[in-house]
Amino acid sequence: MAFQTVFKRYELKYLLTRQQKEKVLAEVEPYIKPDRYGETTIRNLYFDTDSHLLIRRSIEKPVYKEKLRVRSYGTAAPDSTVFVELKKKYKKVVYKRRLSLPEEEAVKWLSGEKHTKQNTQISREIDYFLKLYGTLHPAVFLSYDRSAFYANDDSDFRVTFDDNILCRQEALSLQSEPYGTPLLPQGMVLMEIKCAGGIPLWMTEILSRERIYKTSFSKYGTAYQTLIFPQNHKVNSYNRLEVTKHA
Repeated sequence: MAFQTVFKRYELKYLLTRQQKEKVLAEVEPYIKPDRYGETTIRNLYFDTDSHLLIRRSIEKPVYKEKLRVRSYGTAAPDSTVFVELKKKYKKVVYKRRLSLPEEEAVKWLSGEKHTKQNTQISREIDYFLKLYGTLHPAVFLSYDRSAFYANDDSDFRVTFDDNILCRQEALSLQSEPYGTPLLPQGMVLMEIKCAGGIPLWMTEILSRERIYKTSFSKYGTAYQTLIFPQNHKVNSYNRLEVTKHA
């Protein structure tokens, strides 16, 4: 099965209630069909430096930012096909480079243990990224239940709905089951519109009719602010207290 490896598109995000999701699904039904994965539980491992440099820079909302992750559609095994994804954003446009690899090979490559057997333009781009940032490691596990669709006319227009978004800093493996800290308020769903150009008129009309408005939401960014930063702040505060006690 051939997989798309290069993406250039806009990614627009909306927070919906489950009732709004059902309304939108009912209205877009004539225009869309499920993609190859349909409904699945996606698992992601985001790689970062010890100081979480990549996500800290991203949260500052620079003109240019980048992330590196490994993704699986369902529970992985060491020899399962997973995707190494280098994701960049420049002036609101998302550029994604993706390679398919066995899970074990992908994780060892990004962790600096063993180089991948692939030698392509995309693998060289990822090698440059790894050299630029030094030793990386899995920083957070993110999972969510996704329903994915694309337009009937086979255009680049896609719409996805992510529910039950969970994050954690333990059991950092795509071979594990999803569990962790919820990132969305109870009863909320994240809808993403992905398109190379403008949103189709029929979708614009649905969003307007249902009074659904674009928002800013980063899964890894929210995980950092919800889980990682508070823990690091707590540890740093404890260390400062110990230094003061023994001064």
